[in-house]
Amino acid sequence: MIALPLFFGLTLVAAAAGLSRRGRWTAPAGVAQALALLALAGTVLTHPGQEWLLWPLAGWGMLRLTFTDLGGFLLMVTAVVFLAVYLFSPGYLARYQDRYDQRPLGITLALLLGSIALILLAGDVVTFLIAWELMSVLSYITVVFDHETPENPRAAYAMLGASELGFLMVLAAWLPLVLAAHNIGFSAIAAAGPDRLTVGVRWAVFGLSFLGFGVKAGLFPAMSWLPRAHPAAPAHASAVLSGAILNLGLYGIILTNVLLLPPPSPAAGVIVLGIGVVTAFLGILYAATDTHIKRLLAHSSIENMGLVTIGIGAAMTFDGVGLPVLGLLAWIAALYQLLNHSVYKTLLFLGAGAIDQATDELNMDHLGGLARRLKWTGVFLLAGTMAIAAIPPFNGFASEWLLLQSLLRSVAMANPALETAFALAGVTVALTAGLAATAFIRFYGMTFLGRHRSDHAAQARDVTATQRIAMGLLAALALGLGIAPTYVATGLARVAASLAQSHDLAAFIPTFFQPATLPPALASAFYPLGAALGQHVLPAPGVVFMHPSTRLHAGVVFAMSPTYLALAIGIALALAFALARLLGHGRVRRGRPWLGGARTVDAGLTYTATGVARPIWVVFRAVLSPGQTVDREEVVAEHFRVSVQREDRSRYVVDRLIVDPSIRGARALAHLFARMHRGSVNAYVGYAFVALLVAMLLIRIT
Repeated sequence: MIALPLFFGLTLVAAAAGLSRRGRWTAPAGVAQALALLALAGTVLTHPGQEWLLWPLAGWGMLRLTFTDLGGFLLMVTAVVFLAVYLFSPGYLARYQDRYDQRPLGITLALLLGSIALILLAGDVVTFLIAWELMSVLSYITVVFDHETPENPRAAYAMLGASELGFLMVLAAWLPLVLAAHNIGFSAIAAAGPDRLTVGVRWAVFGLSFLGFGVKAGLFPAMSWLPRAHPAAPAHASAVLSGAILNLGLYGIILTNVLLLPPPSPAAGVIVLGIGVVTAFLGILYAATDTHIKRLLAHSSIENMGLVTIGIGAAMTFDGVGLPVLGLLAWIAALYQLLNHSVYKTLLFLGAGAIDQATDELNMDHLGGLARRLKWTGVFLLAGTMAIAAIPPFNGFASEWLLLQSLLRSVAMANPALETAFALAGVTVALTAGLAATAFIRFYGMTFLGRHRSDHAAQARDVTATQRIAMGLLAALALGLGIAPTYVATGLARVAASLAQSHDLAAFIPTFFQPATLPPALASAFYPLGAALGQHVLPAPGVVFMHPSTRLHAGVVFAMSPTYLALAIGIALALAFALARLLGHGRVRRGRPWLGGARTVDAGLTYTATGVARPIWVVFRAVLSPGQTVDREEVVAEHFRVSVQREDRSRYVVDRLIVDPSIRGARALAHLFARMHRGSVNAYVGYAFVALLVAMLLIRIT
């Protein structure tokens, strides 16, 4: 059990290393800290339930650290994210060395990793909330690092303000739980059960905790801080925000509404599902139309948090209506999506940092042709693009496919209202997947392919070796998680079982891989294909996903093997390459492309990211920008248009519908109170008299 003190000891060492000259020892110490966290995650996963008692809080129980399966899983994900970040950061931060002292940032990152680990290990309310507040403040410091840029401090303040608002909601949600159990320990709160609370209080706890933690996860309606904070933060800090910190919001939602206090009814799961649907749709809609790379990735993070939330909502609903096996499937899909998002989004944000470092430009309209200049970065970001666009054989395909299939299993509920809600969610997931593919094909094509559209892009140079190693490790992990998903799902099943109402994995996993639980026709079809391949050697029993219909008693609801798909893709590419070399050798001549009769075409006349996204903007204009664009045209001889410039003045949809009206209401209330304070004694006596009457009336009613 040396892993726990070793990690926190190395956290102090890494923080102290930030004091070294120019922080040169920050990265090596940080790598050691991340590896120690990875070892700690393994210890937590192999020893769930173990506790470290810290000190008593008189009359309210003990402060403690607790090992849980979910906490261990998220510790592992966080360790992978920070390992890549620490490898990438020295080369990236060199661009700031003449402007800022980098030592505070190194100290902040080390302490931030320690605070995240403390949140995931906390076994009581007080330890959790202290660590949460520490994490929020340290996150603010990382975002505001480049404080000389005028908009960055405002973005950081918006993030901190949203986080503090969420913190107050969580505090209000957890207060009745602590009072009912008369103990701050999570285990004592869970053991107290829901019987000590009324249904109304349980709904209040659900609503406040979901909104409070949803702020940190970037869920609707508290999502507008995210696309502001990411462009302001350094690229490696953005990777931490998306790859590790957003997960904490989802962790808080699961901790409160699954582990501590079961949801009051299946309707809570449907609400979570609906919020996830709205979040995913709005996030990918903005990602598909934005031209700034880091804002695009921030909106994509919103979308992915929405997808994970959809899985959580589906799992809560299945458990609530008595279908725990399907709930287990939905939990696996949600956790798989969370893991995949952390991997490929960290890769993409680090890649955005590499692009910014090489070109000093993140607007896709001014890039293009970088594949010839940033060859390794281009290869790694192609892997990240395929992963996030859910293109096999990378990891995004497997988790989104499982998520969609878990929604389609709603037919087993035999409840028309719930089936309709799940069907709409499934349609939205399918639409989201299509828009995500469009958004990231546009991202890669407009950034790395085609012609250079600026001098910055034409003069770009690839990043350092350690930066390429960081991106390469994440790209390899994205591929590995995609070509062997049955093994990943089996590993996640243990974590999912700690959340689901079904702990009998034998009732679920064998239907994936073993023929005994399948109809004979399906068994004879799938078993020879390798459904149980390696079951006596490998840790997971098979390479084919499948599940028989429980309603039709025949046929198959889903069957898929990314392993075979990856093999088929590899063989097809190899054959295509061999045929091209064999048949095209000596017969292919390269020449200049035809330019429609023109001698040359200026790079500014080629397609831009704005042009590619225009059809999506037109279709969804009612959501994105109703009546908020200004067109300016330049004409010759009053008839011939030379140029058209379009300026988008739209407000973010959440700001337009929720934030701005709230601000106007608060200002109106403040003006009302200001008018009440006129300095008149008679007026103040009147206020006191009215307050006394209201108090007496309330006492009489109650």
